[in-house]
Amino acid sequence: MNYIEVIILITSFLIFLSLRVPIAYSIGLSALFTLIISMPFLPSVTTLAQRMATSLDSFALLAIPFFILAGQIMNRGGIAHRLIEFAKAIVGPLPGGLAFVNIIACMLFGAISGSAVAAASAIGGFMNPMMEKEGYDKSFSAAVNITSATTGLIIPPSNILIIYSLASGGVSIAALFLAGYIPGILIGIALMMVAGLYSFVKKYPTEKTVGFKIFIKRFLDAFPSLLLLVIVIGGIVAGIFTATEASAVAVIYTFVLAFVYKEITPKDISTILLETTKTTAIVMLLIATSVAMSWVMSYENIPQEISSALLAISDNPIVIMIIINLILLFVGVFMDMTPAVLIFTPIFLPIVSNIGIDPVHFGIIMIMNLCIGLCTPPVGSVLFVGCGVANLSIQKVIRPLLPLFIVMIVVLVIVTYVPELSLWVPGIFGF
Repeated sequence: MNYIEVIILITSFLIFLSLRVPIAYSIGLSALFTLIISMPFLPSVTTLAQRMATSLDSFALLAIPFFILAGQIMNRGGIAHRLIEFAKAIVGPLPGGLAFVNIIACMLFGAISGSAVAAASAIGGFMNPMMEKEGYDKSFSAAVNITSATTGLIIPPSNILIIYSLASGGVSIAALFLAGYIPGILIGIALMMVAGLYSFVKKYPTEKTVGFKIFIKRFLDAFPSLLLLVIVIGGIVAGIFTATEASAVAVIYTFVLAFVYKEITPKDISTILLETTKTTAIVMLLIATSVAMSWVMSYENIPQEISSALLAISDNPIVIMIIINLILLFVGVFMDMTPAVLIFTPIFLPIVSNIGIDPVHFGIIMIMNLCIGLCTPPVGSVLFVGCGVANLSIQKVIRPLLPLFIVMIVVLVIVTYVPELSLWVPGIFGF
């Protein structure tokens, strides 16, 4: 490995980030500068452009714009409100009931939409004023909303798990989707434990117990939305359609559902398509530049050298996973999830494979690490959206976030060292 090229790669990337250059451009330019050291300018530009173009030539990636479109429709289609009412019927009467409602609604909406940002925005917009009206601390409400929104990236369907499948060289998307259920639910339960304890100490009010008829009505209102999870995941697992085809089915289903709910009119379609196009363009540019940087790193033999260095420290799987988790937690603080997965999967996957870690299990570990980064400054997108929706500064939210961070890390450690939590459900279905 030529250390000059490594220094140029890291230094140029950090300089661009410090200058507030968008991360996709920072990744692409730092990869280009590094490649110029090894070959002439014109071949460097041509090679990088070719790698960026071919990185998007993947049928599996078609699922991403479709799931983004489905999420946009859900965000406007009245689904959030119905999920919140259903969650209130289940856990509203418990101590800290509205905090539980916030968490469960974020888990359900995040899982259905596949977007943590959409969950933080849609559920936070409903729940923060409701919780504040009932006497809940505003910063606590925002912290609960921010952390629970990330569960939708672990509970399927999830765009980031599709990207991990691409970066890992073809790990089964269906297996990854199934593997996310138990870890995602565990994070939700852990957050509910902290929220319940906090609410009990603060003596926050509870909701009235709803009658059986009201409970059934709210369940029936939310049932069509919840059915999307069964259709998408069930269809993939049963082999009826691929993940890409499932994403198209999700778009059709959510469109029909939104018009049935009468929350979307034909005039809204152009706005929804425009927002979907903007988000898709950002994600695809991130994928293209990140894959190009991964290729440059492989060209410079960086992943192999890092692998040798880590295995030289220890061949104990426990120690190796501690080091990798710490690196990923650090990376998540400063880098968006998509480029982090695309850049670091080729580096760490060969290492964990050498010590016997299943690629599906490692995918869940990686996403859980990076989900924590989404809730931390300076680039935590969910943190910024959650604070924006709550109309609070980041400084005011950090303190109530800390205990929620701690339990998320505790669950991460448990999932890391108990692989059955990730692999049991895929194993049932033969993956």
